[in-house]
Amino acid sequence: MATAKKGRNASAQSKPGRSLALILIAIVALTGGMFASGHTTPRLGIDLAGGTSITLEAKNEPGQPNAINQTNMNTAVSIMERRVNGLGVSEAEVQTQGDRNIIVNIPKGTNSKQARDQVGTTAKLYFRPVVATELAGGDAAPTPSATGGSDKDEATDKATEKATDKATDKATDGSSPSASSTTQGRALSDALRADETPSASASGAAEDKASPSPSATGGTSGDADGKLQAQYAALDCTKESVRATAGDGAKPGDSTVACGQNSQGQWQKYILGPAAVDGTDVDEAKAVLNTQSGAGWTVTMDFTDKGAKKFADITGQLAQKQSPQNQFAIVLDGEVVSDPYVSQALTGGNAEISGNFNQQSADELANMLSYGALPLTFKVASVTTVTAALGGEQLHAGLIAGAIGLALVVLYLLVYYRGLSFIAVASLMVSAALTYVIMALLGPTIGFALNLPAVCGAIVAIGITADSFIVYFERVRDEIREGRTLRPAVERAWPRARRTILVSDFVSFLAAAVLFIVTVGKVQGFAFTLGLTTVLDVVVVFLFTKPLLTLMARRKFFASGHKWSGLDPKALGAKPPLRRTRRPVHSAAGPVETKEA
Repeated sequence: MATAKKGRNASAQSKPGRSLALILIAIVALTGGMFASGHTTPRLGIDLAGGTSITLEAKNEPGQPNAINQTNMNTAVSIMERRVNGLGVSEAEVQTQGDRNIIVNIPKGTNSKQARDQVGTTAKLYFRPVVATELAGGDAAPTPSATGGSDKDEATDKATEKATDKATDKATDGSSPSASSTTQGRALSDALRADETPSASASGAAEDKASPSPSATGGTSGDADGKLQAQYAALDCTKESVRATAGDGAKPGDSTVACGQNSQGQWQKYILGPAAVDGTDVDEAKAVLNTQSGAGWTVTMDFTDKGAKKFADITGQLAQKQSPQNQFAIVLDGEVVSDPYVSQALTGGNAEISGNFNQQSADELANMLSYGALPLTFKVASVTTVTAALGGEQLHAGLIAGAIGLALVVLYLLVYYRGLSFIAVASLMVSAALTYVIMALLGPTIGFALNLPAVCGAIVAIGITADSFIVYFERVRDEIREGRTLRPAVERAWPRARRTILVSDFVSFLAAAVLFIVTVGKVQGFAFTLGLTTVLDVVVVFLFTKPLLTLMARRKFFASGHKWSGLDPKALGAKPPLRRTRRPVHSAAGPVETKEA
């Protein structure tokens, strides 16, 4: 047994080149991936690269004068963070300022416009039935479809028919514009009356006994009916100022007008019925590539128990109607973000929206559905561009400080460890190369952005990595002080040093993990970098430092204990090598012979 164990140890000691080859292959592969991706430098955070800062001011909703409180503000911050992170924007800072403002900082280099659009979209999300719709140019447009979880193979592109009857025959005997308007008004009135059923808002009434009926809210009869028709006729969704105010003041139980953009980028205007499903009723939404039915990118929705009943009620009603009144509009901040049609009641508590989606548009819609319902209404108070001048100066100063610190560490290693400092410096260089390449790859992969605290974390990691080398070197020197030669000292010192290094790095990694979980914003960058470099420290020590020291122990310069090697037994105060001695064997009559000990 002892012979077999010795053989295994000898085999492991004789092949340190395998570990060195492994880490070299890893460095080459990661570097190749970095150049292949085209991202050869780490992404920079807003404090280093600049970006956009958005200030949002909370507004009390009608009938809720005390809605602005710390709980609702914190909930809004959490939802906004998830919205931005759902777009892959990393290092975005979302935090409260005062008692009614939220500051959102979005780094340059991310899709900041897309993030601004979604962060600024702060109203609640509603599902409203479509009463009438047409393009700004008067043409029909394709709409996505909504299907249940078991009916995903239905056709997904269906042209939206016009809800109005434009009796503007230019070849007639001089029909006046007022006659055409009268005809259009009757068509809209008929459409509104067709939509005016008690169940149009039944799902909402089931949860809120005090919610007004459609006729009571003034959106579907009498003077209010005519007012809504007039708003619809005057609505020009091609103008941004008009789109921003469309439907202002409308309550969830009111019919309203709205604008939306279809998949062709054309603006479309709508008359929408009372809200049937609230955004808080959506439990989860995902963008999914449906390869089985060939539908391409789709958006799947799962509803809460209450939401499933509401959604089943409204889709059952819409499925019995003709286009466009078999559509429901997903409305966020008064704008229609999607208007799928329904061919049957969706009673399974889930649905799939399919149509002319690509990955980006599917992700955007899923993100809105998942994180669309905010407890407060917000107004964009200001949008400013942040320059990186100050951050660049701080980075320059930080890098100088890091370089000075690294130079002092190397100088100390040279003075104290002499030849061993070559192994330490080489290990530091390998660790630095791995850290840089991985940070560059994490930018496009998970959206990691390097900020000033992250740079501080990388500088702190220099000390953690150097500490691991020192622990191992001191264990080896202790073995030499005990009188052992270098090669056995290297192997005997490794198990003890390994345990110490692992325990130390585990504590550092645990601290970084806790800091990452309990903090937000820039501090997370520090924690992430500290955790990453701690893991890399273990990799470098196991796959580079130890194998390299094993190889160097075979070289005469180190093995002979040269005075510049850092392993000179005389300089270390080593004991004489253990030798065999002879001791007397005692008997009752006194010592009679000696035995070799």
